[in-house]
Amino acid sequence: MSSGEMNGAAPERFSADIRELLDEAARRINSPEFIGADPVQFPRRFERLQDIEIASLLSATIAWGNRKMICADCEKMLRLMDHSPYAYVMDEGYEELPDCNIHRTFFARDLRHYLRGLNRIYRRHGSLMEFARSEGVQHSEAPSWRLVEGLNRELKEANGGVGDSRCLPQNLKTTALKRVNMALRWLVRDDGIVDMGVWRGLLRPAQLFIPLDVHVGNTARDLGLLARRADDRRSVEELTAVLRTLRPDDPVLYDYALFGLGIESKTKINDGYGLV
Repeated sequence: MSSGEMNGAAPERFSADIRELLDEAARRINSPEFIGADPVQFPRRFERLQDIEIASLLSATIAWGNRKMICADCEKMLRLMDHSPYAYVMDEGYEELPDCNIHRTFFARDLRHYLRGLNRIYRRHGSLMEFARSEGVQHSEAPSWRLVEGLNRELKEANGGVGDSRCLPQNLKTTALKRVNMALRWLVRDDGIVDMGVWRGLLRPAQLFIPLDVHVGNTARDLGLLARRADDRRSVEELTAVLRTLRPDDPVLYDYALFGLGIESKTKINDGYGLV
């Protein structure tokens, strides 16, 4: 299929076949069994909104690379926070955090940077959800980018005007914001299976954007859902627009399908219609 056929929407002759494929994969992968091998398990341990928010942001922040390593390092990070992220943030325990590696290129100094900003946010707003509301994310066409714009501002204010790209991307014009879009999927979607849906009344699943990484991007291209080669913001917007034609109320349900199919390496397409 040519890139001209895509042009921001799924071809009608393709929609039924692709939706059937994606729906089946999403049903299979969006299951309780998914939780134990995914970073979503960590915010799901908590009941208090603030603990869930902090664990979601931080677990998503280090969610790149090998999933087993990600989960092991999320466990280590929560242990450093005494398994009480909100109390740790508010008591400023991070100022006594010893220098250490958290995950790959994310170090204790980066975690301190992030938690200083979160301390500032929680003291002023009480929750990340109320901070997001104050930033007007519910009215934005790009909620995650609006949220990160505000987060970056608060993190800089809490750290002497210095930003840290290991905490959050700084170039919001181009970044796919994969990890924050994933955290928002956890916080907003609520089908009673994997995602928690604790941000009730702020955002609707229809407003979310696909968490685009190499697996999701390559699977989407193999399926003819995405023509662009770069895994950037424009690709996120274009792919999400296509997924909204298939499921307008909940396009990021298909994150499970695209991610899972990519991980399973079963995305060899025969004539653009199905798997072989």
